[in-house]
Amino acid sequence: MWCIPPKQNAAFVAYMEDVLEVYSRPQNPRRPLVCMDEQPIELRCDSRETIHLSEDNHTERIDHEYVRNGTCCGFMFTAPLECWRRVSIREHRCKTDWAQEIKQLVDEDFPDAEKIVLVCDNLNTHDISSLYEAFEPAEARRIWEKLELHHTPKHGSWLDMAEIELSAFTKECLGRRIGDSEALKAEAAAWYLDRNHRQRYRLAVHGWGCKGQA
Repeated sequence: MWCIPPKQNAAFVAYMEDVLEVYSRPQNPRRPLVCMDEQPIELRCDSRETIHLSEDNHTERIDHEYVRNGTCCGFMFTAPLECWRRVSIREHRCKTDWAQEIKQLVDEDFPDAEKIVLVCDNLNTHDISSLYEAFEPAEARRIWEKLELHHTPKHGSWLDMAEIELSAFTKECLGRRIGDSEALKAEAAAWYLDRNHRQRYRLAVHGWGCKGQA
């Protein structure tokens, strides 16, 4: 756990073993395994113009002072056995935001799947009520019936493999100042499309499995 655990916690073990059983299943394109997670992102702008050290030197001196330009949320979806991930940038991470992301997952990302096996943490937005808040009942039920939802234990979100991708995204894409959400959307899309391509290329050329590959 991310906190001092009790001596015994049946709920933690139950959810943990459920997620581990899901991860042990063989790959099935008709029932793809997808992990999702989300994180807040602070938008920051430079407060002063960047200074180039010389005319023929591309090295820049960036001032340590910056301007905060609000926050947004990054939604990460990754199918580790399919060499695939997607990052969406939204202004908020409320129930309707999650519901819209799940609709895209079902209708656009994996439209031919019989069922999407979805692993996520147990945030209160990650359940069927979010779909009913965002859509008409029939539409909410249609989307929900395409999902097989598995939650990680409370204080055990590290069991969600989407956290690995969020870490890579943070290091490789957010290591510099990005001042507005539209620029961040463009950067995020470029990052995950390139990462998808590189994994699939390695699989095709070297026969490497996607799971666990950078």
